[in-house]
Amino acid sequence: MTRTIIGMLVAVVAIGTATAHAQQPAANPSDATELAKKSQNPVSDLISVPLQFNFNTGGDLNDATSFNLNIQPVMPFKLTSDWNVIARAIVPIDNVPGSGDVSYSGVGDIQMQFYLTPSKPSKFIYGVGPVFSLPTATAPPLRTGTWAAGVGFVGLTMKGPWVIGGLIDQFWPVSDTGGEPKTNLLVLQPVVNYNFGGGWALAFAPLISANWDASSGNEWTVPLGLGITKTTVFNGRPMNVGLQYFGNVKKPDGAAGYQLRFVIALLYPEKKG
Repeated sequence: MTRTIIGMLVAVVAIGTATAHAQQPAANPSDATELAKKSQNPVSDLISVPLQFNFNTGGDLNDATSFNLNIQPVMPFKLTSDWNVIARAIVPIDNVPGSGDVSYSGVGDIQMQFYLTPSKPSKFIYGVGPVFSLPTATAPPLRTGTWAAGVGFVGLTMKGPWVIGGLIDQFWPVSDTGGEPKTNLLVLQPVVNYNFGGGWALAFAPLISANWDASSGNEWTVPLGLGITKTTVFNGRPMNVGLQYFGNVKKPDGAAGYQLRFVIALLYPEKKG
């Protein structure tokens, strides 16, 4: 499993290096805050490759740890002079504890999201479009066997140092191989970011979810917490790094009580001029 993760990370970095030849790094530190705010907009025209490392423990996991790496490339496309399409994939790689000393590792169900958004946004920025979940999970505890589709909506506003908004995705099962669990999922992510300047920001972005096929009382997972992020340039490459901590105030049986999240996002702003 370790070799698989390393191999995928190497591939991501290789793609990023190739893309860098067609993009102009934002090397000017005075641009760091504007680039930070742009990276906080899920439907901006910024190419990015976020790598999200999640460590889940406590709660019903006790001293065990469930690890999740989400690889989330974001690619904007110009549809017309007035509209863009933002394509986003979420590729999860998981290691989850089983009984005793057994653990299971593999790829989870991959999600694809497409948001139609104005190319010249107003004070209220929005995007809407189809979302899909594919039954790609390889480890037994991760398998749903569900082809799911639905709709997603992103809305936000930027005023001064603030970026405030949210994301809503609903996935409904379209086809299933039978058995539990099924992907019948609502995802909510409120976003409140305060940018201090110099690329530093305080982030509130918990990922709230509801599994509508779960038993009564086990539908919702509601984490609360804060994080700090920094947009900087390393070796000529703009990137965003962040650390966030969440506690689950509502969770299903068997779930972790806490989550530590570390994020590295490679950023590819458009070449100026």
